[in-house]
Amino acid sequence: MTAAEAADGRARLVVVGNGMSGARALEEILARGGGERFAITVFGDEPYGNYNRILLSEVLANAAAEDTDDDEIFLNPRSWYDENGIALHAGVRVVRIDRHAKVVYGDDGSVTPYDTLILATGSRSFFPPMDGMWAGDTELTPGVFGFRSLEDATGMLRHVKGRHTAVVIGGGLLGLEAAAGLQAHGLAVHVVHPTEVLMNQQLEAEASKVLRSKLEGMGMHMHLGVKTTEILVEGGAVSGVRFTDDSTLACDTVVVTAGIRPNIGLAMVSGLETQRAIVVDDRMRSVDDDDIFVVGECAQHRGEVYGVVGPLWEQAAVLADVVTGANPDAEYHGSRLATKLKVAGVDVAQMGVKTPERESDEFVQFSETGRGVYQTVVIREGTLIGATLVGDVSKVAALTQAFDSRSALPAERVKLLFDLGSAEDAASAADLPDDTQICHCNGVSKGDLVGCVHDGAESVSACMAATRAGKGCGSCKGLVTEVVEAASGGAGVADPADSYYVPAIPLDKPALMAEIRSRGLKSVSAVFEALAPEGRDHVGSKMGLTALLRMMWPDDYVDERDGRFINDRVHANIQRDGTFSVVPRMSGGVTSPDQLRRIADVAEKHEIPMVKLTGGQRIDLLGVPKEKLREVWADLDMPSGWAYGKSFRTVKTCVGTDFCRFGLGDSTQLGIDLEERYKGVEGPAKMKLAVSGCPRNCAESMVKDVGLVAVEGGSWQIYVGGAAGATIRKGDVLATVDSHDEALTLVGRFLQYYRENANWLERTYDFVPRMGLDYLIGVVVDDVEGLAAGLDVRMQEAVDAYADPWAADQTEATPGQFHDSLPLIPLSQVPVRS
Repeated sequence: MTAAEAADGRARLVVVGNGMSGARALEEILARGGGERFAITVFGDEPYGNYNRILLSEVLANAAAEDTDDDEIFLNPRSWYDENGIALHAGVRVVRIDRHAKVVYGDDGSVTPYDTLILATGSRSFFPPMDGMWAGDTELTPGVFGFRSLEDATGMLRHVKGRHTAVVIGGGLLGLEAAAGLQAHGLAVHVVHPTEVLMNQQLEAEASKVLRSKLEGMGMHMHLGVKTTEILVEGGAVSGVRFTDDSTLACDTVVVTAGIRPNIGLAMVSGLETQRAIVVDDRMRSVDDDDIFVVGECAQHRGEVYGVVGPLWEQAAVLADVVTGANPDAEYHGSRLATKLKVAGVDVAQMGVKTPERESDEFVQFSETGRGVYQTVVIREGTLIGATLVGDVSKVAALTQAFDSRSALPAERVKLLFDLGSAEDAASAADLPDDTQICHCNGVSKGDLVGCVHDGAESVSACMAATRAGKGCGSCKGLVTEVVEAASGGAGVADPADSYYVPAIPLDKPALMAEIRSRGLKSVSAVFEALAPEGRDHVGSKMGLTALLRMMWPDDYVDERDGRFINDRVHANIQRDGTFSVVPRMSGGVTSPDQLRRIADVAEKHEIPMVKLTGGQRIDLLGVPKEKLREVWADLDMPSGWAYGKSFRTVKTCVGTDFCRFGLGDSTQLGIDLEERYKGVEGPAKMKLAVSGCPRNCAESMVKDVGLVAVEGGSWQIYVGGAAGATIRKGDVLATVDSHDEALTLVGRFLQYYRENANWLERTYDFVPRMGLDYLIGVVVDDVEGLAAGLDVRMQEAVDAYADPWAADQTEATPGQFHDSLPLIPLSQVPVRS
């Protein structure tokens, strides 16, 4: 047994790189019992868990929406590492490997021993030599960005507000995704590409023309066959770009997507053989060191370096077989590339060769430019060796299967592309072999989905959650649905877990609440002990149970700190860089010179990086370190705005009758009264309200969870279930009331019914159509079921139990509540092999 094994008998496994490849290798290792065999430590440059880089374009495009939720991008949040006993060092870069002592050195001073080391260092953006690119040795000129990481995407989001024109250098996949994301924020976007063929790694000239036409129809400007020679800088920021013909284009944003380069610096300084990437053998071992394995974009296998996820998943499976001993003779022999993508909203699939390479090759080509469709297949000696699909990828599953298996093709080659909608095609999902790749983004085969169905997860959502199929670009969701439905016999059997309020408790919400009340369960741990199978707790269920118990027992709920998310524990909204956002309450969007002066003083005293007006008519202090939160709250001396919780958040108002000549009702005062009454009331999801003083709807009341609009005669129309974020929905009219007090009461009654009957994280825009407007009117307004009085009483109990968290919780409830500490191993204590 080595010194590294001495602590608990397990060998020490260290993974350098917490990107998609490193995390996938970890998942494969855990699936083979690696958690019992290894004590696992992971280092990642970025300060969070593992996320899906494929969704960066959605982060960039969708963050303009007020209700966008970041959770979807994270494949393995920090809690996943804790649940699997993995020590995660997020935001720590490994700078050197001592292969003799078998330790890795982190840039935080840490020294970590290993028995087996996995390098999954991935790739970085390539920035071609160009005047004006850099403001210093390592800092890009303000307004210049790469597009490779979450930090790149969020940096662009911070920058684009108020910008007008963007130039994207590079017309590959990343460049076009960046262009679409920037265009979603209202910028005029120019794509500059050095060849005449967009996405020239995947497409040939004719396919590129169709894609170009479709993108130009969306308003993008294309400059093809053009090279950028200089980024123009004025006043320390981007002002334009210059081309090889000396012409210029004015812009205030430049995104460089000129390719990627494997991160091999660590391997080079540690003496491993590198060429284009780190050279590995068929077992994914470094050719220099049997204890070091390599996976992903930093691995060079048989001269190939892969940059798409399919091969990386295959590498991860082989690596896990060898490392865990599940199959020590497993070998990786390379991959045949087949990719299916969604590029700026356009479906694209490509596999094998792009055009005929021999005179005898058969070539079937179809183009319908008006519809933005282009399709080709290339056949050699009766075998499919290539296919390209743009705009219509409905045949991709059958083509991929023919490409992978080299199976026999129809004598009429055109049938590879057509006969869509026939009876044979309808049955194609059931007829596909189990090894057919369904989701290329996450390497999910038909067999994986069928296996989920056979294990009892018969719903599409359950299979997607278990396998991550459809969680990448999303273009395979239709085929995933077909496969799952075919595997379940077309019966449409629902997954029972779909009705569970939280995953760990096999009860729907009404049954769960009934059990909690009958047993008097007032803490999350008590619920787990009484109602979870074998009494097991579950991290992913804690927050939902916490919110439910606080709603049910407002006066005597037993608070357990680990039942809250980080936002709830520190009463502030965590940001991507690990700092926090502090938002004091400004009821109805109304403030005073004293409050503004106080906010300005706090921002200056604590050097707040950004002070921003929010969509909810408040002021946000962004970039507050965790350890400064209590000081900031104390100095503000203002109540919490609850901008972080699954709770009642804010009421947006217009100026109403006090100043507006069109005002029909005092929207400002009603908004203030609503916010003061229901502030901080918790729910199954966040609740945003608005009050407009007339039907001109300046406060956007018709697209809020609850909105009120003043109408002629002094009445108020109450709208429910509206949304204007990622989902857009005009609210339904719940009732028209004649007085301010009636409006307050009816809003509270609706919110209480929503709190008691909505699913966890179900927003009102899903809840209202699910319940049905007529039914809600009958229950909440007409009281046909006799529930109104009880709803009013329980809402009043919640109101009476309110306590401002910033005033009530200034001491640390746990040692790490407002501090972070990562213990480092002193060099003298590092085990060294003799």
